[in-house]
Amino acid sequence: MTSNTSTPRRAAAAAFIGTTIEFYDFYIYAFAAALVLGQLFFPSDNPTLSTMAAFGSFAVGFIARPFAGMVFGHLGDRLGRKKMLLVTMALMGIATSCIGLLPTYAQAGIWGPAGLIFLRLLQGISVGGEWGGAVLMASEHAPKGRKVFFASFAQWGSPAGLLLALIAFRCISEMEHDVLMSWGWRIPFLMSGVLMIVGLAIRFGVPESPEFAEVKESDQTSKRPVSEVIRNSWRNILFAALAVTIGSAGFFFTNTFMITYVTQYLSISKTTILDCLFVVTVLQFLSQPCSALLAERVGEGRFLKWVASLCILVPYPMFMLVQTGNLFYMTAGIALAVVLLAALYAVIAGYMAEAFPARVRYSGISISYQLGSAVTGGTTPMLGTFLAGHFAGQWWPLAMFFSFLALMSLIGVTGLAHLRETASKTVALSSSDGVA
Repeated sequence: MTSNTSTPRRAAAAAFIGTTIEFYDFYIYAFAAALVLGQLFFPSDNPTLSTMAAFGSFAVGFIARPFAGMVFGHLGDRLGRKKMLLVTMALMGIATSCIGLLPTYAQAGIWGPAGLIFLRLLQGISVGGEWGGAVLMASEHAPKGRKVFFASFAQWGSPAGLLLALIAFRCISEMEHDVLMSWGWRIPFLMSGVLMIVGLAIRFGVPESPEFAEVKESDQTSKRPVSEVIRNSWRNILFAALAVTIGSAGFFFTNTFMITYVTQYLSISKTTILDCLFVVTVLQFLSQPCSALLAERVGEGRFLKWVASLCILVPYPMFMLVQTGNLFYMTAGIALAVVLLAALYAVIAGYMAEAFPARVRYSGISISYQLGSAVTGGTTPMLGTFLAGHFAGQWWPLAMFFSFLALMSLIGVTGLAHLRETASKTVALSSSDGVA
């Protein structure tokens, strides 16, 4: 089954717009956790403990993601990619809008934070099922030889969603403190309901993935895709989960933890760091498609190894520049790190997708990505806050933590590249034996 020439572009555009909305929802929670949720839902005499509690609720969303990846992976490999994307979009929009309506701890006692954690779980479930389907709808519609580039459109939604979230929080940060803490913080969450309607309308107009349709028509769908992919491709899952580490955790380090670090330990204003991150995210947005195109030219595996190696080194100049407190130098330091993270993030989705057969691909990439994100992405802001508090005034432990995350990605990319090369050689030998 083939699509007409405009369908790949429509699928890529739908993946981009859909993930933009999903990541907007996810990032506004991250910013709220860094700026207001600790005081509103986890009040304490110790600001660090309140912030860590808020980041703990942020991590809860990641705990749900591997489970959601398995559930939606199973359904996506059995029923189709498109149906799952409509479900996850609706779930995210409802959960995020409801956070904007929640009573705080002062208004409802323990029920406030309990409701927050429940809705955060729903957010995590949504993203856990969303990512794999969006990547596959873009890559499986792509022309031959362009899968990595087209899959990068799903990844492009991350900086776009972050830009929307930054704009929303930059606007409300100008409010009087009492107004912000009373009702202003709710506005970005309530906007999600409008965005959800837009996203659903766009996704309805894109046909099902042709590769999945071909698997279904030939009656080759897996009855138990999750167990099949874990049994047959567990090494691919392990290395793919490691490979995404810095692409997931690194962004929450630079875009979430860094807000807390510079405001609490360097006494830099919230508006200054938000302005800095806005410029950085614009650079990320512009650089990601360029990285995907470059990777196609030099080879995706080689490109990913180079970038992961550079990510090990980059936190040291980043922190030296951030410590100056100068807006220009801070922006340059964080941008240097983020452009490298974005390069890996742009390419890794399509590279991972090619590591799994179509009949179990949704399950394979969802489990891999969400497992890696749960273990490192959700805990990074909390661990960063702990290290900053324990080593007050010293940035090198934070830089070493960042380097460790990048090293995990380098190990994962190297292992995944080796498995793909081995599989290609095996297929080539089998083909030559068949010809003989």
